[in-house]
Amino acid sequence: MSDRSGAWWASSRRNSLGAKLGAVAIIAALAAVSVVVWVSPATSPVTQVSRLTEMIAMWQQLAEEHRELQGEVSQLEGQLDLRDARLEELEAQLDAAEQELAASMETLGETEQALAMAQLALAATNEQPSSGGGGGEGGRSAPQRDEPVTAPPIEELVAPESPYFGLYTEQAPFNFATFDAVSLKTGAVPSMVGYFQGWDQEFRPDAVTRAWDRDMLPMLTWESRPIAAQNDSNSAPEYSLPLILDGAFDDYLRRYAEAIVDTGLPLAIRLNHEMNGNWYPWSEDDGRGGSINGNRPGDYAAVWRHVHDIFEEAGANDYVIWVWAPNRVDLVPTAHRGFEYTQSLYPGDEYVDWVGMSGYLRPPVEGTIGFDPTYGATLDQLRRLTDKPIVLAEVGATESGGRKAEWVRSFFEGLNSPENDDIVGFAWFNLAVTTFAGGDRTTNDWRIDSRADSLAAFSEGLLGEGTRFRLEPAPTE
Repeated sequence: MSDRSGAWWASSRRNSLGAKLGAVAIIAALAAVSVVVWVSPATSPVTQVSRLTEMIAMWQQLAEEHRELQGEVSQLEGQLDLRDARLEELEAQLDAAEQELAASMETLGETEQALAMAQLALAATNEQPSSGGGGGEGGRSAPQRDEPVTAPPIEELVAPESPYFGLYTEQAPFNFATFDAVSLKTGAVPSMVGYFQGWDQEFRPDAVTRAWDRDMLPMLTWESRPIAAQNDSNSAPEYSLPLILDGAFDDYLRRYAEAIVDTGLPLAIRLNHEMNGNWYPWSEDDGRGGSINGNRPGDYAAVWRHVHDIFEEAGANDYVIWVWAPNRVDLVPTAHRGFEYTQSLYPGDEYVDWVGMSGYLRPPVEGTIGFDPTYGATLDQLRRLTDKPIVLAEVGATESGGRKAEWVRSFFEGLNSPENDDIVGFAWFNLAVTTFAGGDRTTNDWRIDSRADSLAAFSEGLLGEGTRFRLEPAPTE
């Protein structure tokens, strides 16, 4: 949006007034020249007096016109001040309307979620015997199992027969209401569920058991910072990489690993993602040669190996798919975009099961868009780095620019292309997020069902002809 601090009409009106005053000045100058000519010695006294009288009248007329113009200028400047005040009032109203719209979108989402819960609960009730009980969690009732929750061997999970379709929603895997509502709309049940935890939280066995109770792989994004930390700051010196390497969190890491072993079910862990950027506290530097939280070159890969080794000692690596996932390399600081920098952050093949990336269609949406412009440069680096399977660990597309459906179609064309057979799945960030960028409020609606055409493009790409995905159909209402 263009800058609203100055209106086009204010500038043009003031320029017009300046032109009028300039014309008066030019006339005055010409008149002065005329006086000099008319009163020259070559002219008779009578003629000089006559012409001088005419000049005095002209000056009086010009002075009167000047006063009138000054009055007009003052009047128009007053009108401009009023319009400026009105503009500020309208801007304030617009800001209030944007806030109200954001609140309305949130309320609408909650309403849709409640409706989906009611519809799914009704469907589950109709399917259950009258003496039976429903599921205890939100959304579609979990399958009723008499036996313990189980999962496929981790070797099968690392190399699946068909790619994973994953989702991040507000509360899954602890509440599946929104998750199931999206599943109904797409026509397919996701095979992976993503969620986040911070290093101020203990392991949640219920996240893993709830996921596997629905035959879904849980993928944990595990961040070495508090879970409530905001993304507008990378400062967290109490979680610096040197402190982690010095053993400050070893007891916590051992407890976490032992809890995974006790749960006995596999999960994918995306540890400290997007490390090649400069917006998280585990990044090594700010892209301009400055340190973040005292982190040093080489610390990131060393921390990864340190955590992996503690898990190995506890036996937890028998249950963990380790996911190393930078951000798309064309949207990180310039100093971080080269292959050498990406390579410096990689802990080694023996410490990683999947490599991956985050990649969104972000504003501004212009020029050529599609799968390759979004993912191509990063995929080239990943494949140069290793032959490990690839997961698009966090993806989405904005409605800003009106080209989301076009991008979604290209996204699935890329995923379903034989040249990308090494991509074992993706996880869609299914939320609408409002942030401040450069002092402006911006809402990016990443959700699959943000618009009907976006949803239709998604379902067609996921389930249509030529798809690599083999997914369970979503339950009908």
